[in-house]
Amino acid sequence: QVQLVESGGGLVQPGGSLRLSCAVSGSSIYRISWYRQAPGKQRERVATIDNGDRINYEDSVQGRFTLSRDNTKNPVTLQMNSLQPDDSGVYYCNAYSRALGRDFWGQGTQVTVSS
Repeated sequence: QVQLVESGGGLVQPGGSLRLSCAVSGSSIYRISWYRQAPGKQRERVATIDNGDRINYEDSVQGRFTLSRDNTKNPVTLQMNSLQPDDSGVYYCNAYSRALGRDFWGQGTQVTVSS
């Protein structure tokens, strides 16, 4: 089984920064992603890191968000800078297990960007 524990999030003014963290336990984790979902909108992928530490970002966050992890590969951190109101939503950590052939999700953490 795979478990994800998220931390971070909160309220920040436009232009501010927040850091999200996702600790993942389990085997054969191929990739870890952050998704977000705003009210009335579909969940969208924000950033992904795979087993080879290749990272890719959704276009709107490129250059503002940074996904990283240290040599222990846990936790995965999403540093979010220059936040704007459109970045608001519930952010979910996602892990794909090759051994189990499915995705696992964290409980979600709220990010609100507002003055």
